[in-house]
Amino acid sequence: MTVDAHHHLWDLSVRDQDWIAEESPLRRDFTVDDLTPQARAAGVDRTVLVQTVTVAEETPEFLALAAANDLIAGVVGWTDLTRADVADELARLRELPGGRYLKGIRHQVQGEPDPRWLLRADVHRGLTALAAAGLVHDLVVLPHQLPACVEAAASLPGLTFVLDHLGKPPIAVGALEPWASHVRALAALPNTVCKLSGMVTEADPASWTADDLRPYADTVLEAFGPARLMFGSDWPVCTPTASYGEVLDIARRLTDPGTHGEIFETTAVRVYDL
Repeated sequence: MTVDAHHHLWDLSVRDQDWIAEESPLRRDFTVDDLTPQARAAGVDRTVLVQTVTVAEETPEFLALAAANDLIAGVVGWTDLTRADVADELARLRELPGGRYLKGIRHQVQGEPDPRWLLRADVHRGLTALAAAGLVHDLVVLPHQLPACVEAAASLPGLTFVLDHLGKPPIAVGALEPWASHVRALAALPNTVCKLSGMVTEADPASWTADDLRPYADTVLEAFGPARLMFGSDWPVCTPTASYGEVLDIARRLTDPGTHGEIFETTAVRVYDL
């Protein structure tokens, strides 16, 4: 089995995606019917659908979609981690149609002006509730926010933190530090996992090659090891730069075949309880 542990879907007639520029090729609908033939053609059997906007209605929609589609095996949704009744809200989501597919929660930390947002007392309370519910927390952050991720993960050893997109390293300019040191510090904590995803989006869209991505893939593979690394396509965000099949092929070429069973299947199945 091959698992794609990170993709998105949206329907602009249901909800605007205000992060998409008007002239972007992403400003159209991307549905499960668009994804399924591409995933099947690439040999992908199961996927994890990840939130795109901080809107409470999106998560129930995604859960119902997972219940209706064999391809989607898990959902990483969104809820306000700072709300006082977050534990009750997580329980409510699990009682909805498709609620058993809820595997984690993600917040757009990359958009928070406070680089230490994850360390706020109200956020810590919400993260504690995630741990108690047996859910994971996906981290979508920028490199300068990684030190706070390290502190948050160290303070909550019972919660699994999943780093999306390698922490968005500056691939386009070829810089490794201080990103690499921060990633190694995060990986030193046993309750952390990393997604091999989003690399083509951080590369130079006009000239990138697999060799541009290799130092970053090698860094996370060395730091986390294949048992804590999982593949994600980041479809359709990847599509202005690379097709679904190309992203999967690049990830396979950047990793040793001996690691593929873990990176492309068992890590995601274990972490997300698929």
